[in-house]
Parts: sequence; structure tokens; C-alpha cells
Amino acid sequence: MSAPAVFGEGAEDDPKLLPPTRAAGMRPARTDYVTDAALGLLQQAMASPWVYLALFVLAALDGFIPVIPGEASLVTAAVFVGSGDLNLFAIVLAGAAGAFAGDHVAYLIGRSSIGRLQARIRRRPRSRAAFDWASATLAERGGQALLASRWVPGVRTATTITMGGVGYPLRSFALFDTAAAALWATSWSLMGYLGGAAFGTDPIKGLLFGLGLATVLMLLSGAVRHIRRRVIAARNPVSTAQHAELAEVPERL
Repeated sequence: MSAPAVFGEGAEDDPKLLPPTRAAGMRPARTDYVTDAALGLLQQAMASPWVYLALFVLAALDGFIPVIPGEASLVTAAVFVGSGDLNLFAIVLAGAAGAFAGDHVAYLIGRSSIGRLQARIRRRPRSRAAFDWASATLAERGGQALLASRWVPGVRTATTITMGGVGYPLRSFALFDTAAAALWATSWSLMGYLGGAAFGTDPIKGLLFGLGLATVLMLLSGAVRHIRRRVIAARNPVSTAQHAELAEVPERL
């Protein structure tokens, strides 16, 4: 029996020493070409000196345009930290700064429409009562609402715009939003980093792991919020009706 071939000495003739795609028929599958091409593009993007600016911009846009993939961009970048091209702290900093900026844009959007909003609300007693209730609720638990909503795309935009619309103090908003943005960016970045560390030799699997973990967390956050709203509705149907009345006001502006 001949000795097994080693790399550099007949390795190209021994299927056991070849990648699975080459060992099976000695031809790589088309899916491998696609995977390699996608991986190559990602690696080039992550090696760009503009990557941190891109993360900042995406996180900022995500603050008032919910369809922008702010979370996915942080997870993707953090997966490649192990390659040495990116710094985890810089990723978190760029994401947190972008989220902070985007939330303030949404807040200012709500603040700029406060005159029209109040004019509409004051025309109807029920709307006026709902507005007063929302203002009092946010004054009491505005920070908690901001921290909780940061994890649910779309909900965070509605929350920040509403806080601006009801005149929530900007200083308090900035204080709580600093904590919310920092926790948000740190959590998503760590998910990507864990995925990259778990599948260091296969960044695509690490990316899928990180994105999958992020998706599960967002679904859980949405489920918890839905359950909490139902519990509150059962305990206090009056405040729920007021909230629904207030939610209809922007649609009539």
C-alpha cells in the first residue's frame, strides 16, 4: 500500500486531500462560485477605509427609515473582526453614533410638526385627552419607552417621532437615547463577533449565524411588546383607547 500523498507532492491527484467540491467530479459546483464571489465582495467592502462611515450612515438612516438594514450592517462588519481588517470598538462606536444621530432626526421630524399636530388634536376632545395622556406617560416613562423600542424596527421610529411630537424634553431624550444607542450597537456587534469567532474559517456561516441570532432577538422583542400591550389593555382599557385615538391623528395631518 502506497503512502498517502502530502501537500506539494501529488496532492492534486489524491481526492482525499482536495476540497469536497473538487473531490466530487473534480469540478467546483456553481454554488461555490457564487459563495466565493459574495465572500470576496464582502471582504473587499470590509477592507475599505470608508466602512466605518458607511456603518454610521446606515445606522443613522435606520433611525428614521425603518427599511434600512442598520442591524444587519453591524452584524456583518463584526463577523470580519477576526480577519484583522476591522476593530470591534470602532464598529460599536460608529453604529452608536449613527443611531444617536438618526433618532434625533426622527425626534426633530416630530418636533417640527408639533404645531399642526396640536392644532388637529385640540379640535376634538377625545384627541386632546389622548394627547395629554401620551404626554404624561412619556414624561413619566419616556426613557423606558425609548430603551425598549430601540430593539424593534419601525417601533423605535414611531416612538422617537411621537416623543418629538408631544414635546418631550430634548435633554432627557438625548440622555436616554445615548444609553439606548450604545446598548443597541454593542448587542448587534457582539452577535456578529460571536458568529465570526464560532465559524472563523467560514465567514459566510458566521454571518448567517449572527443574522439568525439577530432575527430571533427582534422577533422575541416584538412578541414581548405585543404581550405587554395586551396585558396593559386588559388592565386599563381607557388608556389603550386614548393611545389608539392619538395614533390616528398623524394620519389626518
